[in-house]
Amino acid sequence: MKKSHLILFLFIIVKFFLQYFLVSPEYDLQRDEYLHLDQGNHLAWGYLSVPPVSSWISWLIKMLGDSVFWVKFFPALFGALTMVVVWKAIEELKGGLFACVLASLGLLFSSLLRLNMLYQPNSLDVLSWTSFFYILIKYVNTENSKWLYWGGIIFGIGVLNKYNIAFLALGFIPALLITKQRRIFTNPHLYGSAILALLIILPNLIWQYQNGFPVIHHMKELSESQLVNVSRLDFLKSQFLFFIGVTFVIVFGFYALLFYRSFEKFRFFFLGYVITISLFLFFKAKDYYAIGIYPIYIGFGSVYLENILKNGWPRFLKPVCILLPLLLFVPVYNLAFPNKSPESMVKNPEAYKKFGLLRWEDGKDHPLPQDFADMLGWKELAQKVDKEYSRLSKSGNTLVLCDNYGQAGAINYYSKEGIKAVSFNADYINWFDLSKKYKNLIRIKNRSEDELKETGPFFEYAVIADSVTNPYARESGTTIFSFEGAKIDIRKRIQEEIVEIKGRN
Repeated sequence: MKKSHLILFLFIIVKFFLQYFLVSPEYDLQRDEYLHLDQGNHLAWGYLSVPPVSSWISWLIKMLGDSVFWVKFFPALFGALTMVVVWKAIEELKGGLFACVLASLGLLFSSLLRLNMLYQPNSLDVLSWTSFFYILIKYVNTENSKWLYWGGIIFGIGVLNKYNIAFLALGFIPALLITKQRRIFTNPHLYGSAILALLIILPNLIWQYQNGFPVIHHMKELSESQLVNVSRLDFLKSQFLFFIGVTFVIVFGFYALLFYRSFEKFRFFFLGYVITISLFLFFKAKDYYAIGIYPIYIGFGSVYLENILKNGWPRFLKPVCILLPLLLFVPVYNLAFPNKSPESMVKNPEAYKKFGLLRWEDGKDHPLPQDFADMLGWKELAQKVDKEYSRLSKSGNTLVLCDNYGQAGAINYYSKEGIKAVSFNADYINWFDLSKKYKNLIRIKNRSEDELKETGPFFEYAVIADSVTNPYARESGTTIFSFEGAKIDIRKRIQEEIVEIKGRN
């Protein structure tokens, strides 16, 4: 095995090790992960909030045993593959081992560790952006049209994973048109690759059309409930922190794209970055939407630094460049990962507050970072619902109806009773089984006021069975209501509410 390949393999091993051991065992999976996992039980060409690729991976996880090991495996794999693609891009740019190692350290000890910690479409999104950029570099170097078709495939899969990759096209098409590389638009194979990408995306477009383009409603809802609280200044600050250990490498990459003769034909990458980030700012996007654009610029910067540090006294700066990602990762390690107990974080909130980590999507500060609070209380909820479900099911069919997708997904994932909880929230509104009559109802509510008064009259018995007691969980106080012996066929009321909610959307 070549020395370079051995070193890359070691980076991959370290990557997987860190992804499995950065999370303290007292934390559960995160809210969004449960929804994505449950989509694997309801395969379709689209969902209300995401395209279908994550559901295919969820189905595979289910086939592999549905364990937390496999849930963590795939985002870690996509993170490792991102390092591999950047390594190959550096080799394509004529970079050597120093450049490859510097870039890999920058990627390894970065925000990608946190991103790859969660089973969400974001990890594959970053890999899709990086792979597309690598293919673009290959095409510019070789002008071999096969790379255009590979680009079409990667872009199509990227769209089926997360629509966010559309910003790549919106940013880089104008960048190409402005520079000498505009001649790519005279190549008929470009349009063949665009048709190939469209064919890959087409089943999802048909699904969107058949379902009234729910992505538009989702984006509107996201804009009104979350993006409205996004600060453009905070967005820009975050861009410097995502790859803090190699921010200087990215800056050198920008400089090289403008002034380094060997990168003259890649100058459109600089313009592409400027336009893409400007679009993210204009639409008040969440800061992490832009993470996928950076790995390739770390590659450009590493190659340039290797070139200017190869002779004379500057070569003694190489060890400093290598050490910086490691040294600057230490404070990040202490803040960005759920590797401390909630009690410890609550007792020492100063650093978290200083970097805005306690601010949730509602724009307010809370005791824990939102992602961490969203990783607590789920097993407790599922176990308590299981207990009540086991009791009620002896007397007849029991429906478990939740307030949100996190509750429904967590119950379905952890349940030992085979519960198929549903909700009027997110994709669960399409997953009700109304083919059977229900005698009992377990209602999971974020707020408990008036539920017994409103729903109790339709059942013979109504009680509060239990609640989530973990004080640090975002779901703390979530109440489990138990309704036994339905006096009516509750399916009619459920169907009416489904129709009403879908009508509003």
